[in-house]
Amino acid sequence: MTNAADAMEPTNSVPTLAELRESEVLARIFPRLPAASAQQLGPGDDAAVVTAADGRFVVTTDMMIHGPDFRLAWSTPLDLGWKAAATNLSDVAAMGARPTALVVAIAAPPSTPVSVIEGIADGLRQCCEALAPGCGVVGGDLSASDTLTIAVTAFGDLEGRAPVLRSGARVGDIVAIAGSLGAAGRGLALLFEGGVDDNGEPDAARAEALRRTHPELLAAQLRPDSPVALGAAAAVAGASAMLDVSDGLAIDAGRIARASNVGIDFESAALGDFPDAALHGGEDHGLLATFPVGTQIPAGFRKLGVVTDAAGIVLVDGSPHDQDGWDPYRGWDGAAG
Repeated sequence: MTNAADAMEPTNSVPTLAELRESEVLARIFPRLPAASAQQLGPGDDAAVVTAADGRFVVTTDMMIHGPDFRLAWSTPLDLGWKAAATNLSDVAAMGARPTALVVAIAAPPSTPVSVIEGIADGLRQCCEALAPGCGVVGGDLSASDTLTIAVTAFGDLEGRAPVLRSGARVGDIVAIAGSLGAAGRGLALLFEGGVDDNGEPDAARAEALRRTHPELLAAQLRPDSPVALGAAAAVAGASAMLDVSDGLAIDAGRIARASNVGIDFESAALGDFPDAALHGGEDHGLLATFPVGTQIPAGFRKLGVVTDAAGIVLVDGSPHDQDGWDPYRGWDGAAG
């Protein structure tokens, strides 16, 4: 498998960004990008036009930067495109909305082979097709930078429903999760432990070996399979609060607890065989939701605990627990497990 580190090295047969005009690069990637079923006007003009059924839409944005967010020795270009899409699609889903369109901006060194940008486009397309059929890329921008950076803005249709906020949880609600817990954090820990050379630098060959020996954990980190469709399903079922678990279950549950002025009490038995990874690993991109008692919880969600009156506190089996996780300015505050 070709990794991004290898792909960043120019070859005689693959032109670099510096060797092509922007229009030529766009002509190469436009056919690779998915069209959005909600678009009235897609890429090629000054702005896109996207329909919104009831005049409202949700919008979110996220960046991925080489260094703090990914390592070229560990991720293929397709991985990068997939993850850039998935992290934004999951945020739209957490509002109870259906993703409709993405706008993507990429800044890369001029020496970057155009095949890297094509691979990112392929990842964007494959992720949309797999996780949010009908969602597509309707525009964006290309620029030059010393550091490869991918910025995605995502839009979603509430389909006439009220958005599901973090502030709606009530005492007695059931706490449930859709998606995996802890696998992405464990995959990242494996990369830092075994995907580096003797000097501690990311190593493509060793990372590739880990892909073969731990495919599920590496995929969870590099190409997350977020349960995007279940966001709208949770909203239809009556979810009182919901959030994308991106920074770690404990820290993200704390956000619901503070916004709703309640406590979140997890059952340790529901956290799996690696509870530290489940609570602090981060980047699972599952959906954490609360549901009123008596609600028919949608298939794909499983119970993790209950909402209590311990305002702003995250608990495990009734005992307060640290709200540690990922902070972009501090790195990992908790253990990946």
